[in-house]
Amino acid sequence: MIKRLNFLGTPSRDKLNLFISIGAFLFVLGIADVILNSFFEINITSVLPRWLNFFTPLIFSFIGLYYIRIEFSGNRILDNLNKNINSNWFNAVLSLLIIFVLIQNIPPLLNWLFFDANFVGETKEECTGSGACWIFVKIWFPRFIYGLYPNAEIWRINLSFLMLIGLVTTGFFVPLKIKKYIIIFLLFVFPFIAINLISGGNFGLEWVETTAWGGLSLTFIISIFALLFCFPVGMFLALGRRSSAPVIRYSSIGFIEFWRGVPLITVLFMASVMMPMFLPDGTYMDKLVRVIIAITLFEAAYMAEVIRGGLQALPRGQYDAGKSLGMGYWRMHLLVILPQALKLVIPGIANTFLALVKDTPLILVVGLLELVGMIDMAKSNPDWLGFATEGYIFAGVVFWIICFNMSRYSQRLERKYKTDR
Repeated sequence: MIKRLNFLGTPSRDKLNLFISIGAFLFVLGIADVILNSFFEINITSVLPRWLNFFTPLIFSFIGLYYIRIEFSGNRILDNLNKNINSNWFNAVLSLLIIFVLIQNIPPLLNWLFFDANFVGETKEECTGSGACWIFVKIWFPRFIYGLYPNAEIWRINLSFLMLIGLVTTGFFVPLKIKKYIIIFLLFVFPFIAINLISGGNFGLEWVETTAWGGLSLTFIISIFALLFCFPVGMFLALGRRSSAPVIRYSSIGFIEFWRGVPLITVLFMASVMMPMFLPDGTYMDKLVRVIIAITLFEAAYMAEVIRGGLQALPRGQYDAGKSLGMGYWRMHLLVILPQALKLVIPGIANTFLALVKDTPLILVVGLLELVGMIDMAKSNPDWLGFATEGYIFAGVVFWIICFNMSRYSQRLERKYKTDR
């Protein structure tokens, strides 16, 4: 078919305006046919046979892309189009199929999400439309965020997270000398302030059991503490696995392979049920603390392998350079080796952090209700049966926002510390 299109000649820069005009017209005609058919149920090619009518938009658009496939045309928009979706016939067809599928599915999706959805009301009886019932999310929103935490004490959670956001934001704008003190405060002081503030029992604050903690706030609490602890543990395990001392090396290997070989659900179950059996008589460890310890050890094993990859990527000359300066083992690794190794594996570290955040819904098996757990509880409420889809979409959007921002921040770090290597 392509050979028969050459009655105008092969697309080239000599007839740039002619080919762009014809190609753009045919491409827009094909896309317009699909849009009119999907949004307004208007078929501009209804005069054609039915079997051909289905493929007409694809044929028009494909011919249009063929006519504008001009290499190095000098037009930036056209060159980017040809480079990304129109480099050859296969990419053109695949791109058109994806565009058509999206156009066909966007109208019903938008209708369900927004146009036919219900946003105002207090009960499920007010969800009269054929679309989503966002009243469910609105009514349960405080529980999705704070769990079963007492309403009168929610300000303590808000204050803790506002302090965290304020400290982190301040760290981006202050000089390096002050930034060091902020990091030390965040790592060693702020966790104790936040835990005492949220749990209470001191300074006249009402004690709140960890079983009442839940929702998105519990997701953040577990993620933040696990991130803080799994990174240094994983770093030491990576160094131990590369150690020349057999006892340290094999102990690190055994630890890493054990935790990598056990599912996280099993780890959480052991932390909830088995760990208290190994504690001395009269010793009590809160379930939330046990869960954080279990997730930290589990993720530290994966973090160790990521960091070990960065250590192996460094040439031997870096170690020799550190030794030639008279540095000892720890000084050499802290000042020479680890900064370069960690810089090489920023994507892997970010990937481990993202996996940790998305693993938090598994704590439901030990009776802790984070965001997804609270949605599961809400959907089983007799007054709100049948609205689980809206809740899960809300959770998916929240997790996507968290993971997207973490991913963007890791890309920023990659660009910041990018070298010739």
